[in-house]
Amino acid sequence: MSPSRDPRTTEDPVTAGITSLRPLVPGVYLPSLLFEIGVGAVLPMIPVIASSLGADLGTAAFIAALLPIGHILADVPAGALAARFGDRAAMIGSSGAAVIGAVLAGLSGVTGSLAMLAIGVLLLGATEAVYGLARQSYLTEAVHPLRRARAMSTLGGVHRIGLFIGPFAGAGLALVAGSSAAFWLAGATSLAAAAVVFSTAEIAGERAPTGGAGRASMAQVLRDNREVFATLGVAILLIGAVRGARQVVLPLWTESLGYSPAATSLVFGIAGAVDMLLFYPAGKVMDRLGRLWVAIPSMIVMGLTLLALPLATTFASICVIAVVLGFGNGIGSGILMTLGADTAPAEQRSQYLGIWRVFADSGSATGPLIVSAGAAAGSLAAGIMAVGVLSAGTVAALARWVPRWSVHANRRTRREAGIEPGAP
Repeated sequence: MSPSRDPRTTEDPVTAGITSLRPLVPGVYLPSLLFEIGVGAVLPMIPVIASSLGADLGTAAFIAALLPIGHILADVPAGALAARFGDRAAMIGSSGAAVIGAVLAGLSGVTGSLAMLAIGVLLLGATEAVYGLARQSYLTEAVHPLRRARAMSTLGGVHRIGLFIGPFAGAGLALVAGSSAAFWLAGATSLAAAAVVFSTAEIAGERAPTGGAGRASMAQVLRDNREVFATLGVAILLIGAVRGARQVVLPLWTESLGYSPAATSLVFGIAGAVDMLLFYPAGKVMDRLGRLWVAIPSMIVMGLTLLALPLATTFASICVIAVVLGFGNGIGSGILMTLGADTAPAEQRSQYLGIWRVFADSGSATGPLIVSAGAAAGSLAAGIMAVGVLSAGTVAALARWVPRWSVHANRRTRREAGIEPGAP
């Protein structure tokens, strides 16, 4: 079968786009921080509120899972919405819809309705997907390709910072006004994010929304890019699986060894803090040396660390594992968004990125399932190590397919494309 498109033919001219991140602060990074603080505030409260409304552990876990389920369900529609109405409009609209979701979930504590909580959480997940897609597409459009990785990794860093701050803000409010207050905070931060985006001038060069004219259907985008998704898309799914597993292995392993919830939270916080510190250096390396210089080391470090985790039985050794795991994930900050931006066709950008995010989000959901399958079979260690082994396949897939589809894979691919290493 002939290729669905020629490899490495989607890159915009390297003379296009802004080269400083400063203009992006008011219109992208600040509202993104506000939005993610709200999401971070509600994450730990969802199962708490569900349990207080009478849900058993299984039901509470399902309602919490509706947030990532909302991501996956909304990824493809998010691409279509951003293509039709524009990225800024999608950011504003999704922020407004997030307010509705937060209000519904917050009112569940008053009405005692689990269904209302579930609908609110699902809507929050869906709006986060639309918002995330729109800001990724916005940066892809506005930023110079040789500054793209820094822009995307900074966005990933802002996401991490928001999710780090949010639980503390939500916990403080919960002490004063109850668990449902976290949802009121999420509504307020979403509204503030919409207001900031609305009041910020558009960045020069942003492509206008297509409306209904000339807009490619999702089926056409999938057909035109089928080989990319069948190759590099699989690598993206695998990265998502390894990263998704990272979020559950530390708390599950510490709990299985009998450590207290406070100790578990400390370990998770250590990993998150290390992760948070590395986003800008990661982007700088990707811009200077190429995407593979970050993607492959990230997967190697995370894979080896996951393989070593079942050997850690003392609190000190688990903390060391947490630091290394956070380092491995941190140096890969922004890689999924950057590769998506590198390979997105200019005239199908939003729709393409919507499908791209389905692969990433599906992987994020798959990783924890692999770990839980091992635990259900009687060996949590086996589930953790299975994901560690999976990272080896991820490394192989990245090494094989990133140079085929991205001119920014490494210095060699840039030279072949005639891109000067010192530009812009």
